[in-house]
Amino acid sequence: MKMWSGRFNKDTDKGADEFNSSISFDSRLYRHDIEGSIAHSRMLGKIGILTEEETLAITRALQEIMDSIENGTLYIQPDAEDIHMFIEKVLTDKIGETGKKLHTARSRNDQIALDIRMYLRDECDEILNMIRSLAFVIIDTARRNLGTIMPGFTHMQPAQPVTLAHHLMAYFEMFKRDMLRIKDCLGRMNSMPLGACALAGTGFPIDREYTAGLLGFGSVTENSIDSVSDRDFIIELCSAFSILMMHLSRFCEELIIWNTQQFSFVEQDDAFSTGSSIMPQKKNPDIAELVRGKTGRVYGNLFAILTVMKSLPLAYNKDMQEDKPAVFDSIDTVKMCLPVFRDMFASLSFNKDAMLESAGKGFTNATDLADYLVLKGLSFRTAHEITGKAVSYCIGAGKSLCELSIDEFKLFSVYFENDIHGFISLESCVDRRRTQGGPSGSSVESHIVKALDFLKSH
Repeated sequence: MKMWSGRFNKDTDKGADEFNSSISFDSRLYRHDIEGSIAHSRMLGKIGILTEEETLAITRALQEIMDSIENGTLYIQPDAEDIHMFIEKVLTDKIGETGKKLHTARSRNDQIALDIRMYLRDECDEILNMIRSLAFVIIDTARRNLGTIMPGFTHMQPAQPVTLAHHLMAYFEMFKRDMLRIKDCLGRMNSMPLGACALAGTGFPIDREYTAGLLGFGSVTENSIDSVSDRDFIIELCSAFSILMMHLSRFCEELIIWNTQQFSFVEQDDAFSTGSSIMPQKKNPDIAELVRGKTGRVYGNLFAILTVMKSLPLAYNKDMQEDKPAVFDSIDTVKMCLPVFRDMFASLSFNKDAMLESAGKGFTNATDLADYLVLKGLSFRTAHEITGKAVSYCIGAGKSLCELSIDEFKLFSVYFENDIHGFISLESCVDRRRTQGGPSGSSVESHIVKALDFLKSH
């Protein structure tokens, strides 16, 4: 018999029961449901709805239920309606009528709104630590490659020389923003909805601030209707996870490209590669490819919850039960991808010679050639035109800019002097860019110091 079946004259259809049940996915909320119920019972005791003995009996029994679930002596029944009803039934079976008093001044609507916020807070803390762990690996790899020159790209074409350290620290910035987005979302999430009940609050003199303090919330929600119908925090979080996965996917895409024979910038460790069932020579970057592929399902979860919520009238609707599979799957996917990507990335071997050789092709120092002429007094547009002609000449002659003689340079401008070769060497091109955010060794070292400071403070 359902705990809400008083006004019904027949049992729920078996198929409808199975369709309606959420226990298959919300069972993971058992700890937060129990913690919320313990806090609620203590508040009810504080305001005199429960006696001291009743409060003690309920809190003790709830803790025993949690311990029993965690040590495996209590099995969450798969045919239960949801985790809230399951725990309440076990509590009532355990201590009788006193257990039935727990639901005073509470609805499943505000109960689940509480549970999911508490659960997401814990999961976000874990994910933030995973991002931090990856960020440290990126910084460590960057620090060891301050002088590793490689081509920077635009439009997948060689553009200007940078360093591997500078390139990798671009990804640090992406993951830093991911951390800030998640923390920002946590700030809005950390408002307690319990006390809103079904949608209109309660006539009992509850102390919401007291309960919020017990559960570590920074505030209580201000509108009872919004408290039970709001899922913005889930949408925000799914959005933040989608951006995080997009960053991982971009990183994976580059590593996949760099791993090709055409680039040969990196060598995948055997422990993070797979072979072919028919081609014996193959060594495939499957981990990077699968992380890239799993990005799509996280995007899908964001669109799923947006679509669920897009036309729901206030307040609670059963459609909102579908919020949990979406955000749970995104959490599981992110938590699966971050550690394996970190370990895969940490195992990479970088081919510094191949990177340097590639940086020497594609005229990546052409901008510096133009800058040289600007320093001699020419306008940038004139210098740009002269450099373009020099590049065209090199293409026809099968030479790089560094291979031109001073006489050949003077074919294009009398402003070229004997110092030109030193000016446009790849090392000079990189080292000269010492502005904040630039690729020079000193600039990247400064960036790394700031990055470490950020991680220490977050």
